[in-house]
Amino acid sequence: MLYKLVEESIALCRFAYRIRDIGEGRVNNLRKQRRVLLVLIVITMLAAGVSNSILGRAGANESKFSDLRTALEVAALIKTQYVDPVSIADLLRSYVAQGTINGMLKILDDPYTRYLEPYAYKQMQVDTTGIYGGIGIVVGIRDEKLTIVAPIEETPGFHAGLRGGDVIEFIDGKPTKNMSQDEAVSYMRGEPGAKVLLGIRKKSGEFQEVPIIREVIEVRSVTKQILFDDGVGYIRLSSFSERSYQELDEALTSLERQGMSSLILDLRGNPGGLLTAAIDVANRFIERGPILHVVGRNGVTQTVEAFPQDKVTHYPMVVMVDGFSASASEIVSGALKDTGIATLIGSQTFGKGLVQTVIPLRDGSAVSLTTARYQTAGGHDIHAVGIQPDVIVELPEGEEPPYYTSDVEGGNGVDVSQDIQLQGALELLQRPKLRKAS
Repeated sequence: MLYKLVEESIALCRFAYRIRDIGEGRVNNLRKQRRVLLVLIVITMLAAGVSNSILGRAGANESKFSDLRTALEVAALIKTQYVDPVSIADLLRSYVAQGTINGMLKILDDPYTRYLEPYAYKQMQVDTTGIYGGIGIVVGIRDEKLTIVAPIEETPGFHAGLRGGDVIEFIDGKPTKNMSQDEAVSYMRGEPGAKVLLGIRKKSGEFQEVPIIREVIEVRSVTKQILFDDGVGYIRLSSFSERSYQELDEALTSLERQGMSSLILDLRGNPGGLLTAAIDVANRFIERGPILHVVGRNGVTQTVEAFPQDKVTHYPMVVMVDGFSASASEIVSGALKDTGIATLIGSQTFGKGLVQTVIPLRDGSAVSLTTARYQTAGGHDIHAVGIQPDVIVELPEGEEPPYYTSDVEGGNGVDVSQDIQLQGALELLQRPKLRKAS
């Protein structure tokens, strides 16, 4: 058994070494291979120690450590791909102590780096297409609690009153304490027509049991578009998926044909999504120059530049953001602010400036690794800080964001009288400086 484990460990680390060479553009040579294989021998000996400790435990614990080989594969990838240096010995000691791969990853103190069981990886792949069976909420781990980042508009979760900042304490009777984000999502997904019962702790501290009937969730990125008086266009972009650019382009084309002369892009409550979608959306407005900077291992920086395209149109623009505008939303709003294309209005954004790479593993599972940090177009690191809008308009304490309320005009209507941030955006577009923007 030990011989087989040694063989597999060396194979895994050779695989990790090849990934490192590809990622950093290096050419293999004998000296490097010997150095890496020396590290692999250490890893193998540590793995043998883990194996012996497993074999010495009762049979009930054997299943707990059945993913040892996958754990070694994950550890090798972290060693070569993670944004910061990590000790293999520390990882394996953590694995022995915790008994699970996600337990091993706790030493990173990074909620965005996580192991995805095969079913969770499949769900993640479904997410990017924007169609699945569930209740329609985006969740994350905040302060070690399963927290709703934002409900997706016009979904069962939205209509049930779930809101950003609500904490999910149990799902169908299962406590969410120590539950991974992906495990929680898998419990909330399911066949359309089936019920799920959530235990919700509202921001006010009130506890509620919320029954929700699952539906087929087909998430649209553009959830509202309207042309106000004086040619002011309004587009609400609620997520970033594979279809975001196409939907945004169609909305812009429609409004431009109706005579749009200025634009409000509403990214409030948008929890993010695909990095590629964010780059495409930003590039719809930015003709040249940087969109963002990706800072990888050892501080190596790669700048993502806009590429010229025929559809770029210049008009005065305001972008609306708030504390639930995260990740891809911050890439877009940061790029438009730093390049001077748009004025930002609202409140401080969420502050997620990390880049995750999802790497499939040989058993059908995957690991989502933080492989880089990003800076906005102007070189600002916004992680755990967020983006400060040019114009601050805070909602009164305890007031629900207006985009959570129902339309009052039907279809794509919005109630400007109940939205002080939207009122501020419209007023900004009346200022001479913005009206002259080109």
